[in-house]
Amino acid sequence: MKHTYTASVSWSRNGAPFTDGKYSRVHEWRFDGGAVVQASSSPLVVPVPHSSAAAVDPEEAYVASLASCHFLWFLHVARAAGYVVDRYDDAASGVMEKNAQGKLWVARVVLKPRVTFAGERQPSAAELAQMHHKAHDECFIANSVKSEVRVEPAG
Repeated sequence: MKHTYTASVSWSRNGAPFTDGKYSRVHEWRFDGGAVVQASSSPLVVPVPHSSAAAVDPEEAYVASLASCHFLWFLHVARAAGYVVDRYDDAASGVMEKNAQGKLWVARVVLKPRVTFAGERQPSAAELAQMHHKAHDECFIANSVKSEVRVEPAG
């Protein structure tokens, strides 16, 4: 099975100076289903006003894509195991640091999912850990990156 996923990135200088480095990094991400997201460099990398704290930056999107992929697989795994998930919340985070070559990279992403199940059938701690392990193992995004990706369920 082979799938192709697309997104477009659009930016315009809009006549602003460029060679001084004080140009806006705000741009748009457009996805094939019609969603448009305002994006920017991280204000931690390029200070405001040349970036936008209100926009999504690539590092945040990276963390969110890993968290979302894990979440979607977790729902599938839990359903297949006969559980009913009522709620799923994740306070995911990513840490950027320098690698051995001195280059910045997102070295680690930590997922902290909190899952609430409905009904009398509740997983044990070991069963919950196994479901998270299976979801992580199946996640396309986690299988595509070299950063460490950890899952630390919050409850």
